[in-house]
Amino acid sequence: MNSMQEVTLAFAGASGAPYGLRLLEQLVLAKVKVSLVISPAGHMVIHDETDFQLPGNPKKIEEFLTEHFQAAPSQIKVYGKDQWSSPLASGSASPRTMIVCPCSAGCLSAIALGASNNLLERAADVVIKEQGKLVLVVREMPLSAIHLEHMLNLARLGVCIMPASPGFYFKPQKVEDLVDFVVARILDHIQVPHQLSKRWGAQ
Repeated sequence: MNSMQEVTLAFAGASGAPYGLRLLEQLVLAKVKVSLVISPAGHMVIHDETDFQLPGNPKKIEEFLTEHFQAAPSQIKVYGKDQWSSPLASGSASPRTMIVCPCSAGCLSAIALGASNNLLERAADVVIKEQGKLVLVVREMPLSAIHLEHMLNLARLGVCIMPASPGFYFKPQKVEDLVDFVVARILDHIQVPHQLSKRWGAQ
């Protein structure tokens, strides 16, 4: 396991669970250590949008995902939303890279305001204050002035706002191709190698 490569991945309660699950799969394949937080609403969205039947207990979820993605022992660590003893809650111990995928408008708002009402929000707050890399894969349309103001404020702090907006120039043949397009862009921004898509202009 590459100890230099650690990422926090969070699922908020927005549509787009396939993006997050595909991203988790690719991080595991790249031998990245993943700290995972799934909000209660995110848990429901995974159930509604995919065939995954996640357990309700963080330890059971960890075991399920480790087996499903054939991850190395301890490569995936799942934390509950109120697990304040988690290293994600501390600037001295949390990974310096975090992705919220998908990110709901409510989660975006809480992060922008520094609410820290749960571990997901606190983990994002820690990454911002420690000047790490935070990527928010926002899933909302249309966007109100409230959403846009929060995005602008976060972007000014160095947060990467990455709406789940797949391209079509590569002539996708199936939904999975569109998912891979977005996941590939996320991986590019956190400098994790992948084979999901061709580069622009590549033959």
